[in-house]
Amino acid sequence: MGEMGQVGGIGDDPVLDQRFEQPAAETEPDAAGTNTRGHRQLIAWNKAMDLAEAIYVKTQDLPAREHFGITSQIRRAAVSVPSNIAEGHGRRNDGDFRRFLDIAYGSLMEIETQIELAYRLHLLTKDDAHQLLSSSNETARLINGLKRRLKQR
Repeated sequence: MGEMGQVGGIGDDPVLDQRFEQPAAETEPDAAGTNTRGHRQLIAWNKAMDLAEAIYVKTQDLPAREHFGITSQIRRAAVSVPSNIAEGHGRRNDGDFRRFLDIAYGSLMEIETQIELAYRLHLLTKDDAHQLLSSSNETARLINGLKRRLKQR
């Protein structure tokens, strides 16, 4: 479960717990030099999952009038980040992986813009905005590190 711990997840379901505790099936190495389910081992993916979870928690109390506005937009962008990291990792090709990391990075820039807008509109507190921006910045640094590592190969 992510650091927020308020959203129901894997820890609530013994069947899912068992699935995620089992080692990944052995396969040929992919773009990151691990098996195809190895995206769960990437720190960038884990931090992106924590960010997405935090965004869901921080936006759950936004006004109903924002349900189809900024709440929906920021949540879609938040889900996009770990999803693109996982998809790119699963492509088993460094070029594809870099492209999906670029998409994930772009989604982080969307998130940062939406956080800043939500703060300006007094939908998020300064502390919540700062926490989310800090998490986004950390995730961005990790994604950039992965991209540099892939370029060196």
